[in-house]
Amino acid sequence: MSQDISAALVSKETLKALRAERRDWIAGASALARENKKARKAVMDRLAVASATVPEITEATGLPPDTALWMVASLKKFGEVVESEKDGSFYRYALAAEAAQAQEA
Repeated sequence: MSQDISAALVSKETLKALRAERRDWIAGASALARENKKARKAVMDRLAVASATVPEITEATGLPPDTALWMVASLKKFGEVVESEKDGSFYRYALAAEAAQAQEA
């Protein structure tokens, strides 16, 4: 019985030390997740207005171009955004749901 209590105390101390050791990493990962969620929302809100190119999305959202491109590529990969027509040397992107509605009409 005392061996079980001793093992439980060691386990609790080990977990406490591990949490303390990884606190900064967890905080950084949480901050990155919040930034990505904010960027995703900004891109989705812009595309809800009308289709746009990556430079237009960058200008409207204030996101850096690489972040806007990364977010558009990610949303496209998961089927939330589709390429629409080509505008000069850039593709325009639209929300997948709105593009589907436009094709039905």
